[in-house]
Amino acid sequence: MNLSGIAWWVKISTLNPRCTYYFGPFLTSEEAKAAEAGYLEDLEAEGAEGIQVHIQQCQPVELTIYDDELESSGDQVMVNPVFN
Repeated sequence: MNLSGIAWWVKISTLNPRCTYYFGPFLTSEEAKAAEAGYLEDLEAEGAEGIQVHIQQCQPVELTIYDDELESSGDQVMVNPVFN
């Protein structure tokens, strides 16, 4: 499922710290949405700010992308889209 890029992931971006996190894989968008609250709760408890959440189908290359990696890539997150 995940190797073909059809898995669903919870993508969470934060401004402080400046990170992008991928949580998954999930079989359906509904499963990903149901799990979202727990990930948000953990990040908020750690003091993360500027949180944005997206549920998407993709195949992340990395599950956590830190500030220095985001800056060096020009804010381009490396994922393989479902449809090219």
